[in-house]
Amino acid sequence: MNLPTWITVGRIALTPLVAWLPFIHSATLRGLAFVLFLVVAISDHYDGKLARARNEVSDLGRLLDPLADKIFLLATFIPMYMLQAPRGEWLTRILPRVVESSGYPFVTWALGTVTLPAWVLLVVLGREGVMTWFRWAANKRGVVIAALGPGKAKATFQFIWVGAAYFWFAFRTWVEEHGFTAPAWDQLALFAGAVGTLSMAVAVVLTVWSFALYVRRYGSVLK
Repeated sequence: MNLPTWITVGRIALTPLVAWLPFIHSATLRGLAFVLFLVVAISDHYDGKLARARNEVSDLGRLLDPLADKIFLLATFIPMYMLQAPRGEWLTRILPRVVESSGYPFVTWALGTVTLPAWVLLVVLGREGVMTWFRWAANKRGVVIAALGPGKAKATFQFIWVGAAYFWFAFRTWVEEHGFTAPAWDQLALFAGAVGTLSMAVAVVLTVWSFALYVRRYGSVLK
């Protein structure tokens, strides 16, 4: 395997840690989860560029890269939901109750606390599942579905959203462990909440919009 493919394999190997560490009530381990998230997210951005720059695009890389993306998305959204879901929501009864729902919602200036409802989780993950099948079906018919601008923007805002959530989990746990109450910490919490909430809203809108664009442009392939 070449270097870009090894980077992709490394992303897959780190993903279980990124998913598991937020469930441990420790500022250190949740901070490590945030750092590992950044490592995986940045490497996801550069492994494809590196493969093209070094002329090392391979069939294995084409197979593993989207697989790594989907695994990483699922692995980050499950702990996010379990930490931010509205208390007692129906999906929290289906998923293992590893942590208490509504424990770490975003805190904002204008909206107060902002949780992560199940419908947002289902829209984001459902869209990715349908698009994976859509690309596979189109490829069977000899059509390659190219990435569209709104789809790329959606991925960017998803990374910002997840990054803000992971930072918030680590920061709030750190404040809890040390008992800080200074206004500066409150402002940082509000800023993280504002970034997370805004990026979540934009990501959801782009998720729906980009999917509609893909269906409009490539839907005839399935007829």
